[in-house]
Amino acid sequence: MFARRKNAAGAADTGTGPLHGTPGRFLLLKIALVLFFLAIVLRLVQIQVIDAGAYQEIARRQYEAKVVLPAARGNLYDRNGKLLVSNTMMVSFGADPKMIGSRAEAIATRFARVFESPRNSYLERLSQKNRHFVWLERRVRPGYSRQLRVREFEGTLEMEEPQRLYHYDHVGGQLIGFTDIDNNGLSGIELELNGQLSGNNGYVIMQRDGLGRKRPSVDYPRVEPVNGKHAVLTLDIEYQAIAEDELKKGVERTSAERGVALIMDPSTGEILAMANYPSVNPNDPSNYEQSAMKNRLITDMFEPGSVFKLVAVGAALEHHLVKPEQKFFGENGSYQVPLGNGRSRKISDMHKFGMLTVQEAMEQSSNVVMAKISDVIGAELFYTTARDFGFGTKTGVDLPGEVGGELKKPNQWSGTTLNTMAYGYEVSVTPLQVACAYAAVANGGVLMKPFIIRQVLDENHQVLEEAHPQVVRRVISKNTALTLTRFAEGVVERGTGTAAKIRGLRIAGKTGTSERMIEGRYDMANHRASFVGFFPADDPKVVCLVVLDNPRQGGYTGGTASAPVFRGIAQKIYASAGRFAVRPAVTLAGKAQFVVPDVTSLKVEAARAMLASDGFETVLEGTGEVVLRQSPAAGARWARGSKITLVTGGGQAALPPGYALVPDVRGLSLRRAMNRLSTQQLDININGSGVVAAQSPAPGEQVKVGTKVTLRCQARGSTSI
Repeated sequence: MFARRKNAAGAADTGTGPLHGTPGRFLLLKIALVLFFLAIVLRLVQIQVIDAGAYQEIARRQYEAKVVLPAARGNLYDRNGKLLVSNTMMVSFGADPKMIGSRAEAIATRFARVFESPRNSYLERLSQKNRHFVWLERRVRPGYSRQLRVREFEGTLEMEEPQRLYHYDHVGGQLIGFTDIDNNGLSGIELELNGQLSGNNGYVIMQRDGLGRKRPSVDYPRVEPVNGKHAVLTLDIEYQAIAEDELKKGVERTSAERGVALIMDPSTGEILAMANYPSVNPNDPSNYEQSAMKNRLITDMFEPGSVFKLVAVGAALEHHLVKPEQKFFGENGSYQVPLGNGRSRKISDMHKFGMLTVQEAMEQSSNVVMAKISDVIGAELFYTTARDFGFGTKTGVDLPGEVGGELKKPNQWSGTTLNTMAYGYEVSVTPLQVACAYAAVANGGVLMKPFIIRQVLDENHQVLEEAHPQVVRRVISKNTALTLTRFAEGVVERGTGTAAKIRGLRIAGKTGTSERMIEGRYDMANHRASFVGFFPADDPKVVCLVVLDNPRQGGYTGGTASAPVFRGIAQKIYASAGRFAVRPAVTLAGKAQFVVPDVTSLKVEAARAMLASDGFETVLEGTGEVVLRQSPAAGARWARGSKITLVTGGGQAALPPGYALVPDVRGLSLRRAMNRLSTQQLDININGSGVVAAQSPAPGEQVKVGTKVTLRCQARGSTSI
């Protein structure tokens, strides 16, 4: 019916032309489609299974934000439980630049007006659209919240942040140290204990809703912050204040460049005070150069001068190379030491001495006699004795930044080293090393390791870690130590240290004066003056060191510049601390009677330790942590071995968590009352000044931690309110 269509060549069309293709091409197309489908499947598997977590995290970032809940840093207490460092709550303000949009101008304007800061500084931060969060102000007073009213602006955040509060301002500034804006320790105790004090921050996950507002996510648990641990130091804040006050007076009196002072317990190695002047206030570290934050008692080295004569005399006496009454010729104050090849070196004294015993040479600080004694000792024995006293190596004190000093080995010595080292040159030491060496003499020849951190406590004030006195080594025999003590007493009684003498108190000490090296040469007009001593000499309880840099007025020697500072410190300690005074025994009814110290307001442990050191036993009534009353009262005379009753009240053990018992602070000085209340974690409102006459809530009342206790005070001796 239809004629078969032919192609141009006359052949019939068979349907195998280019419009239909070959069977092989269909196969290739099918394979390509299958491979494409498989690739899509594999990609979906990768996205939804293999890399699902990564993509979920990317998605979460778009609608979730983690808000940090800062941990409260732990408190620091002194040896008597007085609060040194705690925290106060401040407020911080931040914003999410991606959320604030056109509100940036208004936000920057308000912050600039309130804080009187450049508006552009806030705009720059708010323009960082690649960031989810920027800080606008950190740790400012809570009162700014009312002025800023940041809740009016979507995308802004206000949060409370703890800030360190140093209760005694500059007192102990370099020792305690300070923190940065994120509450990380940067120096001193704050740095040394940063891991224990800092705690762990918590967080809460916030979700953005459709309008971009942040709300807590119900899908994620809130992780509460873990607050830092507390620490109790061996420091006595009253001794610290005494040392700093007297050191400041000494620096100003002598027009010195700076000074340091240290107080420690020779029998335990406990550091009771570490003073640096000029001092710093950790509450405002931005006012100081970084170098001012150094605790120069452990970071700075100096040539000690005559305080190092302890090594020469100690080595000679210990090994029976000289006798105390043995005499040496003082060369009338000028001694030419032959060095060979026609050369010599001159050793001089400030006075023209003739024949001197070893004791007199120590008392009058003769360089000539010490050089001659060092020749008797010899290099090896002198070196090992200096090492045994702790020179040339770190003491191991639990503070950051300690250096070990420099003590050359005998094979590094020149022909003059032995003689000059005998009176404190060609050797570099730290003030702490000097104090520890004299503490060894005060401790009967036994060197103790110094330490400042006594306890680490958990949040409930339970002891987690506790330091104990550690013996380093016996340096000299007890007999040698007693002889050296007698020599040092002579220094104060009739030698170069008479300016340290206190009537009624036996003091052993040694002066030291050294020329300072300036640009590689000793400067005869630039000195370092030092005095180190301990008391009472017959039963040493305190070692004290004072070093002044370049005193320029009223004398530059250790005896004229530093000894009076030591005397001022010792006098105040002697007057204020009964346990360190020499208390004459009064015989009543055939028994020796001793003055009972005041232990009220102290932690029970500290009170018992103080009474035990005075020979008294204790009986506790109650389970509290602080002594409320004592019987007999402070100032009474009582026989050693007698029992002192300490009343502590019901204590925290019987209270629900988060509650405290209000202590009775009526009749106490305002300072002691504040310390008592702070140990119970109670806030304070003060009306008036002087002693506490009334308080509210009443003593013994059970209240929540943080409750404000109002104190009504009046002048001591006035009528009751």
